[in-house]
Amino acid sequence: MVESAPARAVARSEPGRRSPRRPGSGLGPLLGTAGILGFLLLWELVSLAGLVDTRFLPAPHTVLVRLVEYLRDLAFWRDVADTMTAWAIGLTISVVAATVLGFAIGSSRFLEHATRSTIEFLRPIPSVALIPLAVILFGVKIQSALLLIVYASFWQVLIQVIYGTKDVDPVAEATARSYGLNRWQRVRHVVWPTALPYLMTGIRLAATVALVLAITAELIIGTPGLGKQIGLTQSTGDVVGMYALIIATGLIGVGINFLARLVERKALAWHTSIRTDLVT
Repeated sequence: MVESAPARAVARSEPGRRSPRRPGSGLGPLLGTAGILGFLLLWELVSLAGLVDTRFLPAPHTVLVRLVEYLRDLAFWRDVADTMTAWAIGLTISVVAATVLGFAIGSSRFLEHATRSTIEFLRPIPSVALIPLAVILFGVKIQSALLLIVYASFWQVLIQVIYGTKDVDPVAEATARSYGLNRWQRVRHVVWPTALPYLMTGIRLAATVALVLAITAELIIGTPGLGKQIGLTQSTGDVVGMYALIIATGLIGVGINFLARLVERKALAWHTSIRTDLVT
């Protein structure tokens, strides 16, 4: 007897059966660690061989020692707190605003056509081009950093949400209407599950962009944070400290990306792409 498609689907999802794992699927973290160690080793060899003047490229072991010293310094953690405060506030504002507008624009053909030219005009403008405006409006206050962060992160989320809202299956939408679901119920049960993967992707991208702009604002404008300290160490000739702070910002970026992916996996545990990644 030929096994039906639903029966095969149930059989594949039986708890006792294990999905096949791809060869080498568990080597990702090991390969990543090996890559970092290889980079540090190459850096050390370049420094020891004198290929680059140590005044400009100090040995990594000296940089790591300075980084450990920073980790014991309360002033360093105050700078981290300033940077992360600007990052968190700016990211929150951009995500909330972009999500609301994205759903509104994506759900209305009129709004989509009315705003398309405006979005295509504003989106390519580099955030750093707004630095003079930010300084004129807010000086070296945190508001200057927020202006850059919100502007850059907003587009990452808005475009994703618009695409996600427009990607709703017309058959699913028609079925929901035929069952008498009202507007809010259709948004909750049809539009939201479709747009959520797009939204999470936008948030993950925006989180990284927000950190970049926070550091940029601190470095160029002088708002409090790690970026300002990087500029100060460079101007005073403390190259080792400068590299240590740069590595610290890189580690923060890795942590943000890891946290964003973790939240994405939790929020989309039901989604096919996440379930496939977990299996493989």
